[in-house]
Amino acid sequence: MVGKGSVNHNSRLFTAENVDCERTHLNIDYCNRSVKAVYRELFDAALRHYNDKQTRADRKIDDYYEKIRSSKQEKAFHEVILQIGNVENMNAQSDNGQLAKQILNEYFQKFQARNPNLCVFSAHLHMDEATPHLHIDFVPFITGSKRGLDTRVSLKQALAAQGFKGGTRGSTEWNQWIQSEKECLAAVMERYGVEWEQKGTHEKHLGVLDYKVQERAKEVAVLEAEIAAKQDEVKSLSARVDNFNKGIEDLQKIEQALDTNPVFQLPEPQGLMTAKSYKTKVAEPLVKKLKKLVKRVLARCFEALDSYYRLNVTDANLYRENENLSRIIEHLKAENENLRSENRDYRLLQKRLGSKQINVLLAQAKQSKQRDKRFRNI
Repeated sequence: MVGKGSVNHNSRLFTAENVDCERTHLNIDYCNRSVKAVYRELFDAALRHYNDKQTRADRKIDDYYEKIRSSKQEKAFHEVILQIGNVENMNAQSDNGQLAKQILNEYFQKFQARNPNLCVFSAHLHMDEATPHLHIDFVPFITGSKRGLDTRVSLKQALAAQGFKGGTRGSTEWNQWIQSEKECLAAVMERYGVEWEQKGTHEKHLGVLDYKVQERAKEVAVLEAEIAAKQDEVKSLSARVDNFNKGIEDLQKIEQALDTNPVFQLPEPQGLMTAKSYKTKVAEPLVKKLKKLVKRVLARCFEALDSYYRLNVTDANLYRENENLSRIIEHLKAENENLRSENRDYRLLQKRLGSKQINVLLAQAKQSKQRDKRFRNI
């Protein structure tokens, strides 16, 4: 249902007779901002811009909130109230009531993202009344307006900006939007096994549904094109990874592909100048930067692989050299130990026989060795 909107009641600044204060702590307060503060945030810049252009003082707007509040064409804000079931089947103190709370909570989590032109400033899920229900208060606004403030309040235009185009008297932007939100709530209900019993009407707003189908089809087509492009990239890169031993040759092929292959080029948008402006000013510079980055990363990759190979070879050589040195060291240690043993024996003989006698024996041994050498040479 649509409510007049009582933020003080929703936030429990005052308590009505149908409220059980002992259960108020079970409520969920999502947000509770001042509507005047929201107006300042949304419209102050546009108001200053509008007033600066006015040459007559009587056309300037002192307080945009008061102007809209007293307007007969727009409301300062709007409120919707959502409830599942009634006191008989969804009593707030029953298990079903807890289920309704969970469903309403999940539904609200995506409400603002789903409605970017409806600025939610107050939202409360009440569990202290007979049946769980959700109050959502919002300010509808549009940007880029050619009339009045460039950012201004307009429920009709805000909903139109979200894709709800007015048709017949019974299919206004508001009615289409309400139906769409009911369907979003019903989708959450279905995930919890709760069926929407549509009372009073079974009419489907085909205009909204067709629009959604069309938009989803566009999104699917874009995603399919992106998937195909990514698959081609994966195949190309996988082939190059499998043949990385060719190093520089593969790098040159990848660089050429990045520059000329259609898979890596940004396609021209069709029919929209704004898209072309976006392409030339934003997309193409970004793609160029990404190309440079990919080239640099690939070059570094091959350099790293080459360095890794060289280090492996060097490390293997050093390992072999180290093993050889280890064997030599062990041999020298053994030889040194023998020399130490012989030196100890020599000192013992020198101590027993005396240095003079040792020198005589050494001289005799050298003479005997020389005779044996001459004999072998005859």
